[in-house]
Amino acid sequence: MSKVAVVYWSMTGNTEKMANAVADGAKKAGAQADVIEASSFGPDKIDAYDAIGFGCPAMGDEVLEEDVFEPMFTACEPKLNGKKIALFGSYDWGDGEWMRSWNDRCQAAGAEMACDFVICHLEPEQDGITACEQLGAALV
Repeated sequence: MSKVAVVYWSMTGNTEKMANAVADGAKKAGAQADVIEASSFGPDKIDAYDAIGFGCPAMGDEVLEEDVFEPMFTACEPKLNGKKIALFGSYDWGDGEWMRSWNDRCQAAGAEMACDFVICHLEPEQDGITACEQLGAALV
């Protein structure tokens, strides 16, 4: 059985809802999926998982959350080479630049992108939940 980590940071709960949908999709596809807040994840846990879904909303000038998520992700980045991952997150403004930049950063680190990223404007509606479930299944 494939083991998937769904690691996220959420201020309003929107990205948390997306994380739960990603985990549901992975479980429906036959994986064990653990939903983990970013503050409880780090590079020492990467090897315990076959794949990882990372979720973070756009913050400030379309960047990753800087106090918890960014330091965690930066610490994990050197261990992403060859690791199957996928990205998701929500936003309220901008055009998704933070996600495109984050995706490029992951590819530069050598991560194996399981699928295209998923972004939702504010709270995910049903199509966003479905896209997150599909992202989760792609991680299996």
